[in-house]
Amino acid sequence: MSLFGSSGIRGVVGEDFTVELAEKIGEAVGSMHGRIVLGRDTRTTGPMVAQALVCGAAAAGAEVHDAGMVSTPTLARAAASFGCGIMVTASHNPAPYNGVKLWNPDGAAFDTPQMEAVEARIARPAEPRDWRHVGRCVPLEGAERAHTEAVLRSVGASEASVVVDCGCGATFRVSPLTLREMGCSVLSLNAQPDGFFPGRTPEPTEDQLADLKAAVVRRGADVGIAHDGDGDRMVAVDDRGRFVDGDRLIALFAAATGARGVVAPMDASMVLDEMVGRVERCRVGDVYVAEELKRTGLDFGGEPSGTYIFPKETYCPDGVLAGALLARMASEQPISERLDALPSFPVSRGSHRFEARKKGEVRQRLAEEMASLDCDRLLTLDGFRAEYPDGWLLLRLSGTEPKLRVTVEARDQEELDRLVGIAQGVLGRCLR
Repeated sequence: MSLFGSSGIRGVVGEDFTVELAEKIGEAVGSMHGRIVLGRDTRTTGPMVAQALVCGAAAAGAEVHDAGMVSTPTLARAAASFGCGIMVTASHNPAPYNGVKLWNPDGAAFDTPQMEAVEARIARPAEPRDWRHVGRCVPLEGAERAHTEAVLRSVGASEASVVVDCGCGATFRVSPLTLREMGCSVLSLNAQPDGFFPGRTPEPTEDQLADLKAAVVRRGADVGIAHDGDGDRMVAVDDRGRFVDGDRLIALFAAATGARGVVAPMDASMVLDEMVGRVERCRVGDVYVAEELKRTGLDFGGEPSGTYIFPKETYCPDGVLAGALLARMASEQPISERLDALPSFPVSRGSHRFEARKKGEVRQRLAEEMASLDCDRLLTLDGFRAEYPDGWLLLRLSGTEPKLRVTVEARDQEELDRLVGIAQGVLGRCLR
């Protein structure tokens, strides 16, 4: 596919992602689905992109119900009453980016055949309807309320003290409100919608969460929660102010929900194999986690990036639900105690940018370099994961940006340093 990445279609507005492309996407989806629910995150280009989508969908005869500025899981849940949902978002990408992600009524993102069908439709000339049969756009109210009530039914009550950092993104209302209605004491940070993201970047990496860490410690809170730009992700800080990586949250959620096994991507930690037992690996991207959950029938899946799918609720990764569940867990036992009971392996994660026009060249070099490694096993389901007796390294091209992502994990620091050296050598030769 030429347009879809691992998480929808996105790019820098005016360069990779244009108004003309948005209109074509709207026309393509509108020609395939007669009733659509539309939402957008807080990006400054959101209204423009949304209007272009509406124009395209209406030209194809579709009826669009506009939920306005809402989180991605809010929009995906609302799609249950429609043929599909369109979310205008670039998720965790920087402010200049925007894009769309398409959702099925069960909350799952469009799968590969559906994405291919949309791309094929975009490539064909538009077929606008007669003026008497064009579509229309009407407002949709109550989507956030329905989302909050669904989370409350699923999670129940909690009296935890919570600090929630919304990052000026789309969870600015729904996450703090849901936590308060659970019974939590809530302090909100960056809870004003602002597409310039002045508080921190839309991606809630550890280096961006100094304010959250400090607030948790200063307040003596039970847990800190942070969301990305559109709210499908949730990362956390424990009651001691320590950042909790996504792998360990997957393990905690699996234990808390009594999961029989988990679905996780190629970059997920060995801690899952140690704690959960059955781990089904898949490509990076929540659409692939959802596909594997459906195939295996397992009851939980997640990604180290901070997305978690609870299929009994929805196949959309729901950062609001995950944050609420963590708050309930924090009221029952300190998160720090739960974390300290887990095995710990040293890990190194990083990403390295390259010129977008060189993606094909980088991909070819990467394949050649990784094939030459002397490892126990080389997995190529998504990127290249080289496995060794006491660790592994993964190099893969990002599905959303011109980046080469590198993850290395080992059973001790000495082995980690050795594997990092191997990965850096490959990286240097690929990006020279």
